[in-house]
Amino acid sequence: MSNAQAFTTSAMPLDQQIVLVTGAGRGVGSSIAKAFAHEGSALVINYRYSAESAEELAEAIRARGGRAVAIEADVTDSRAVDAMLAAAHAEFGAPVSTVVNNALVDFSFNGDERQPADEIDFSDFTDQFRGAVGAALNTVQAAMSGFREIGSGRVINIGSNLVQNPVVPYHDYTAAKAALLSLTRTFAKDLGPSGVRVNMVSGGLLRTTDASSATPEEVFDQIAAQTPLGHVTTPEEFASAVVFFASPASRAVTGQNLVVDNGLVMG
Repeated sequence: MSNAQAFTTSAMPLDQQIVLVTGAGRGVGSSIAKAFAHEGSALVINYRYSAESAEELAEAIRARGGRAVAIEADVTDSRAVDAMLAAAHAEFGAPVSTVVNNALVDFSFNGDERQPADEIDFSDFTDQFRGAVGAALNTVQAAMSGFREIGSGRVINIGSNLVQNPVVPYHDYTAAKAALLSLTRTFAKDLGPSGVRVNMVSGGLLRTTDASSATPEEVFDQIAAQTPLGHVTTPEEFASAVVFFASPASRAVTGQNLVVDNGLVMG
């Protein structure tokens, strides 16, 4: 294989990629899908409950000349994920090249309603682990045959800066994201020889998504005041960083966690 061929195989241009974004029917997942569509990628817009908004997003992308399909699947169900990847391959005639694990088990970022340490039940942890680690395991394993067909692949897991800075102790959610960070690194080590890069992009509170809609305005303002750049990260800003990890510019990067929160957490 020539150097040019090797470069192309390991650094597929964004406008040649088929990108699966889980939980893309609404919230930050929708912003991530739009960011990839802007770069010319074909989109698999996964949803579970948000059928109407997912279909509307896919139609809007197609109306602008892009390629997109909305597919319902519970990403905690491995059989549903396998079927989704097969449907995507049939739709586009090629395998998915990038997987963005964004889907979130129902969760509201409202510190006043969180379960404190002396009351939380382990079932809350298992729900979040199933939605974070379990879903990522399912999507990566389902995508691997396609990655091997292509000769490379990208996995981008969505994390949280609460792992580094638990300013609000959401115990179950943060523990699951910490486990997903570990999975990011061990999978990067194991799948690297197959040309698969596995990275994480971790945000703080985003202004504003469905999950953060219950957050009081004064909390947003307090966070903005603590950041070097003076504002709370938007879903669009966060999405741009996700796109980077699927682009040729990140071809030498794997096993990393990029915190995108306007400098609130450093290091």
